[in-house]
Amino acid sequence: MSGMEFYVSTRGNDAWSGRLSEPNDAGADGPFATLARARDAVREQKQSGRMAGPITVRLRGGRYHLRGPVIFTPDDSAPVTYAAYPGEQPIIDGGHRIEGWRVEAANGRQAWVADVPEAATGAWKFRQLFVNGERRLRPRLPREGFHRIEDVPGRSTSDDPFSGTNQFRGAPGQVRNWHNLGDVEAVVLHFWVEERMPITSYDEATRIVTSSRTSAMLLRDDWSRDWAKYYVENIFEELSEPGEWYLDSPAGKVYYIPFPGEEPATAEVYAPVAEQLIRLEGKPDEGRFVEFLRFEGLGFEHTSWNAIPGDRASSSQAAHLVPGAIFMTGARYCAIEGCRVAHVGGYAVEVADGCMANRIVGNELADMGAGGVKVNGSNAGGPPARRTSRTVVTDNHIHHGGRVFHSAVGVLSMHASDGDLSHNHIHDLYYTGISCGWVWGYNENVSKNNRIERNHIHAIGHRWLSDMGGIYTLGVQPGTVLRGNLIHDVEAWGYGGWAIYPDEGSSHLIIEDNIGYRTSHVPFHQHYGRENTVRNNIFAFGAEGVIQRSRLEPHNSLTFEKNILLADGTPIFAGHHLEEGGIRSDTNLMWDLSRDVVPHPSQRLDQWRALGYDRASVVADPGFRDPKNGDFALPDDSPAFALGFRRIDLGDVGPRPKEKRG
Repeated sequence: MSGMEFYVSTRGNDAWSGRLSEPNDAGADGPFATLARARDAVREQKQSGRMAGPITVRLRGGRYHLRGPVIFTPDDSAPVTYAAYPGEQPIIDGGHRIEGWRVEAANGRQAWVADVPEAATGAWKFRQLFVNGERRLRPRLPREGFHRIEDVPGRSTSDDPFSGTNQFRGAPGQVRNWHNLGDVEAVVLHFWVEERMPITSYDEATRIVTSSRTSAMLLRDDWSRDWAKYYVENIFEELSEPGEWYLDSPAGKVYYIPFPGEEPATAEVYAPVAEQLIRLEGKPDEGRFVEFLRFEGLGFEHTSWNAIPGDRASSSQAAHLVPGAIFMTGARYCAIEGCRVAHVGGYAVEVADGCMANRIVGNELADMGAGGVKVNGSNAGGPPARRTSRTVVTDNHIHHGGRVFHSAVGVLSMHASDGDLSHNHIHDLYYTGISCGWVWGYNENVSKNNRIERNHIHAIGHRWLSDMGGIYTLGVQPGTVLRGNLIHDVEAWGYGGWAIYPDEGSSHLIIEDNIGYRTSHVPFHQHYGRENTVRNNIFAFGAEGVIQRSRLEPHNSLTFEKNILLADGTPIFAGHHLEEGGIRSDTNLMWDLSRDVVPHPSQRLDQWRALGYDRASVVADPGFRDPKNGDFALPDDSPAFALGFRRIDLGDVGPRPKEKRG
């Protein structure tokens, strides 16, 4: 039967047929109660041979609570759409509502208190709380800013930066033997990672903090000679400000300090139970895939987070070990479209090994413990069956991520090829917007032929971590294009606030028609790579300069031409080795709003040109309409056009209306 429909409702019953959208008058038939039962009904249709066409499962509005993920296997492969019932909003909910609040005193303040007996038995230990649709925070010190580690026993800041430790010494008053000390975490922020270090003991005489986990990196502050900054989280004695909460696991109680206007009888308070909500589990090694499933218009909320596998305190980069609330492996031709994933503990969506031609399109991914979308498969030496390709991640609004794992990325594409990462709006994360590639240097790389186009990326970094970019790449990536992206307001902690950042070995990239401005360091920085083409971009207002190349190598690192470079009292070209060759730079338009154009700190313009750089470039005002406020419109008589510059139109940057998506 073509066009068959099943229904799921919070008023349903899994013993019913699922063919009615609401219970009948006799109460004898109606919709299913759970997504899992609807999945099984589809499977039964397929196995019986009665499935003659696509099936739609429509979920009525309301919350569908899970204690673990709903799993789809190759047996569920069929053209099936799991969609919201028209005009209603169903939510697949991995949380449990906490009720039965009473008002008690805590630390001299009036607090709400509820019993959670599962916490006392160890059956439920949650680390997040959401009240009326908003994430609430555990009490921390310092309230604002960060502490500074005093030193690390037996270590020097000159030691190997990749040598971890499970101890450090705090300054006087920073750490104490607090209530339930084993539930307190020191979170160290340095280099490009956060180290989430649960405290096992504190020696009051020596002020030594010992953690159950070892840091991935030496606990120093980037490449400086200072020790790292950190904060301490989940301290019962500091529970005092509105919006703070604390779970006293041994006592089986949760405390919450409400905001004015919140009432215990009406507040919707949720704590997560499930770490994941949906799993598509194909078997790519056997050639058996989950195919043709589509999830449309659904809400997904409230997942937990756990420490990363092993005994390390961080994922080493991009929180790449943190799982997604929606997970797929061995999946092909599946889609998540028009959904909202929010209030989750890790990544929102994870596309893992052996996946092909899946679509993550038109979603809102918000309030995430980690990032938005993570895509990965086997590397160049891994099984071909486990390679991942042709993932479409477009037209999504990805925002307010990194709330637990601060180094997470808006869209992280690791070992994956032929992806389309375009038309996304990404903002309010503590690290990189889009990261593409996962090979450091010039070794063989699966990541190639990826399109990163017309994304709007801004308000990232917030001066918490270093070595980050609006768009970050790694390794040799022939066919990968970064085109028509708008990136601005990128702020790193110590170094590395860059709009576009080809890092180690990034090669054979085309980088064109982008606008990058207002960065804490430079808008364009290439660490090292070869034969990258950077043309027809507008780069403006880096605090240290406009363009930088860090490492000299015996080949052409990049060709830099027909770009408009706008400074305001800083050099155009910053960094090392530029005077030693390895780049081709010409036919650019350079201008400094302070009228004192400095191509490089060590050269005047005539000296710069004598080195062979920018001999045909022009120093002139491009005539931007209002560049300091982000308006880079050019007049028809701009001198840039005489150099061959093409006008950049970013009118469709970011998510497109549904009817205009590919």
